[in-house]
Amino acid sequence: MEEQDRRRWGQSRRFEFMEWKLFWEGTLNRGDLEDTFGISTPQASLDLRMYREVTGENTVYDSSEKAYVPSPQIAPRFLRVSADRLLLQLRAWLTGALRREDLWFRSMPPVDITPDITRNVDASCLRRILEAMRSRKGLEVQYQSLTNTRWRIIAPHALAFDGFRWHVRAWACDRGEFRDFVISRIDQIGEAREVDYDARDDLEWSTKVTLKLRPHPRLGDAQRHAIERDYAMIDGYREIEARLSMAYYFIRRMNLDLVDLPPERLQLSLENLSEVQNAMQSAKSESKARIGGRQRRSSLPQASD
Repeated sequence: MEEQDRRRWGQSRRFEFMEWKLFWEGTLNRGDLEDTFGISTPQASLDLRMYREVTGENTVYDSSEKAYVPSPQIAPRFLRVSADRLLLQLRAWLTGALRREDLWFRSMPPVDITPDITRNVDASCLRRILEAMRSRKGLEVQYQSLTNTRWRIIAPHALAFDGFRWHVRAWACDRGEFRDFVISRIDQIGEAREVDYDARDDLEWSTKVTLKLRPHPRLGDAQRHAIERDYAMIDGYREIEARLSMAYYFIRRMNLDLVDLPPERLQLSLENLSEVQNAMQSAKSESKARIGGRQRRSSLPQASD
């Protein structure tokens, strides 16, 4: 049964590949299957015949091209068509995160991205952080902030990417609160420590808020229409759900808390900015109250039998 499941998975994967080639490149032949999956010509021919039997009129054979081409009414059944996914793969290839052979293009389209200044994350550092998250322990870390370098004890419980940098969300023992630490600023990691904390107290992480985006109100009608199309807005709005701790970075990255920039530069406005900022402050205050209450309860003498 296991071997049969593997064969079915392999065939489904090849069917997905066929639809990818047809949808995105507009052509498919036996050689594509042979080269990508290392299968024989008879197996490739069998796959093509079976695919056509299963999907009906998705493909047409073009004798002049000696290849299959998509029919006008192609409806992929094995491929999840996503422009976002394809563009992310191209970006991953350009940044070195994805190998060329992992992309199914016969020849790559001309593509480029703006230079990206990556923040180096050491693999051994990330491994120790993940270990601490699994074991719910703290770590001694030498952390380089913008003001000083010192050893601290933090208890990681989540990872987060703000669009530029990777952070570890952690209980900061010296501060008595949950904070974000930029992973690339951790210079050294010492011993693991037993730490008394509860990740459920991190309400800025666990609480989500809806960001209500709209075109900047000072834009003209044509400009607003363009922004609405850019962000797939409905009735002039785009709502995005985010954790409170991540909403902070999103607002800063998109300059949504600034009012003195030209509307053409800002483009977007956060209609419920004050509501989101109040929610952040409320979550921080409630977290402190919960942590303080738990610490007071744990310090009370236990009743004896």
